[in-house]
Amino acid sequence: MKKGEKKPLVKVITLGCSKNLVDSEVLMSQLEHNEFSVSNDGETAEIAVINTCGFIEAAKQESIDTILHAVQLKKEGKLKKVIVMGCLSERYANDLRKEIPEVDEFVGANKMDQVVEVLGGAYKYELLGERMLTTPQHFAYLKISEGCDRPCSFCSIPLMRGTHTSKPIERILLEAQRLAALGVKELILIAQDSTYYGLDLYGKRVLAEVLEKLAAVEGIEWIRLLYAFPTGFPEDILDQFGKNPKLCQYLDMPVQHVADPVLTSMRRGITSDRLRGLIDRIRTNVPGIALRTTLIVGYPNEGEKEFKELLAFVKEARFERLGVFTYSQEDGTTAYPLGDPVPQEVKTERHNMIMEAQREISGANNERFYGKTVRVLIDSKEGEVSFGRTEFDAPEIDNEVSVHSSAHFAVGHFHDVTIVDGDEYDLFAVPADQTTGPSNTQGKRQQHQHS
Repeated sequence: MKKGEKKPLVKVITLGCSKNLVDSEVLMSQLEHNEFSVSNDGETAEIAVINTCGFIEAAKQESIDTILHAVQLKKEGKLKKVIVMGCLSERYANDLRKEIPEVDEFVGANKMDQVVEVLGGAYKYELLGERMLTTPQHFAYLKISEGCDRPCSFCSIPLMRGTHTSKPIERILLEAQRLAALGVKELILIAQDSTYYGLDLYGKRVLAEVLEKLAAVEGIEWIRLLYAFPTGFPEDILDQFGKNPKLCQYLDMPVQHVADPVLTSMRRGITSDRLRGLIDRIRTNVPGIALRTTLIVGYPNEGEKEFKELLAFVKEARFERLGVFTYSQEDGTTAYPLGDPVPQEVKTERHNMIMEAQREISGANNERFYGKTVRVLIDSKEGEVSFGRTEFDAPEIDNEVSVHSSAHFAVGHFHDVTIVDGDEYDLFAVPADQTTGPSNTQGKRQQHQHS
């Protein structure tokens, strides 16, 4: 590109998880500092950078469909260049180059410096922690580590993201301070395995220390912890829930299954008894905590007996938030040779049975809030209805609180509201200084998915 020539508009398309979202935000900041115009919405662009997901079959297909759509736009002259980065590219770059030669460049995961260079820029290492936020300004994801050392048989993440690498505490705090300066009030801590944090850098798990130090960052009001692996769970973080006023009473801990034969084959490193004991200790030490988990149904050695045990466990543990995946056979994983013997229709039936049980649990949990006053963070507004979340809900995946007669409520601010009604997955409220409100049939948006 000639000196002084205007650089093209780059559109960054992000697929997959919140970890990918953070990578895209860092990339967009790098591109901006290289004087590119950057977009992540529907704006017409000259270059498309697609940050792909390769975790399970459905995610891979979505990534491929997105690439093919961009290639078609290139053929029509609506795009000049298509760059593919991220997990799918890391895992299948050679195959993709053969199948979709129209893509200008395939770049793997954790290699955004190469993306910047491919586009003619220079990666600026001094920008550590700087991002172009694509979430609403009041919350942001903060990645504390990359990769994973766990040997889970079904999981392809180590194949794409490599081994666990903790981010130094000083850098985490710097990023948190920069996010707070942008107006972020809620930090959502993410990693492939957040409870492993520190072992590689400090020789021990130091997540509790991170939580304590983040609480001192001015401007941050909520800290939320996601993706806590149950095996080797550092129970000193439970003390933080009691003494750290900024730490939300919320924990995302993916357990995946509970039947011992399945847990053993999955290589989860924990038994059913130990898992149940951990959940009991968490609930005992942190009364009122909202536990979120994810499960896998249809794993190769999940028979009727193992599934019934899982379903009974869901009804017994009564997780406040829960999602279910159907098993996806992934090449390169240690479970791949087991095949995929459970028919898809059986997987779907099991998924639906778990979610039906969870609907009843979630509805009963919500009833406990009726008549209570709670603090919510407002995420969006539609007319006179504001949509927010309690500390017990992460954005995009958990419950919402619809607040009526809230004209003076502002997005990104905290407000006290009184819960007046609800359904299985959402609560309905009025400002705390009012005493009556509409029924749950008014002002509700389209039901969002909780799976």
